[in-house]
Amino acid sequence: MPTVKSMRRTLLRAAAVAVAVGVCTTLTTGGASAVVNGKDSTERYQFMASIPETVPALGGVKGVCGAALIHPRWVVTAAHCVDAAGTGAVPDGIVRIGSERRTSGGSVRAIDRTVLHPDYRLGQPNRGDIALVRLDRPVLQQPIRIASRPGAPGTPTRLLGFGTTLDTVDITKAVFPDRLQQLDTRRGAESECAPGYADPTRLCTVSRKPGAMACVGDSGGPQVQRGKGGRWELIGTTSGPGDADAVCANGPGLYTNVPAHARWIHETIRANR
Repeated sequence: MPTVKSMRRTLLRAAAVAVAVGVCTTLTTGGASAVVNGKDSTERYQFMASIPETVPALGGVKGVCGAALIHPRWVVTAAHCVDAAGTGAVPDGIVRIGSERRTSGGSVRAIDRTVLHPDYRLGQPNRGDIALVRLDRPVLQQPIRIASRPGAPGTPTRLLGFGTTLDTVDITKAVFPDRLQQLDTRRGAESECAPGYADPTRLCTVSRKPGAMACVGDSGGPQVQRGKGGRWELIGTTSGPGDADAVCANGPGLYTNVPAHARWIHETIRANR
């Protein structure tokens, strides 16, 4: 069984993380205020999706991962969120789309198919950490556009997620909000993450607020930037911490560069209609 520390690293510890090493985990439905030090969502994000999960190796603990609607029938998330064999977290078989609440509202669809990127590998950092999930039928919510490219370092971005609001490596103490959380961040330079973490396929992300970042349960969730007309565009999915520190909110986060994988995304959707 993976240790709490290793699970957290793969999952998302510091990065908004990212998500979930052995799981994006949700032990309770607490009502704290944010991602870690984020705040309640201030607008409706129709493209926001969540994937409830269970971790059998931890006694059936319930968890969650984030995702983003990019097509009426497809969401993009972190590969480790749907890699039950590698992480031990098993998706519960549904996706909730377009709700500001983790356990109610929006449209609920069954998972029809999952496709992991062929380069996906668990590690520190994760590699190729992106996957597509096909819904059993389309939804009416408006998908988010994938940006043509992420903005340059320093560009304002925003993270969204239902991850723990309490910065802890011990998942038994995690507090998961029912209300969607958001955190204003910026694109960091590759040098602002630990050596070997950020590269053209992995975005270093820095909080604009001290002591704040995504954490366990935020994995797979979107990082967005403003595009033409002020509309949100998708640039990243939460993958993990941007350094080896075990605490989420005192360091950078690491996000899979979605535009860098746009060709694979479009080809996969076309091949799986």
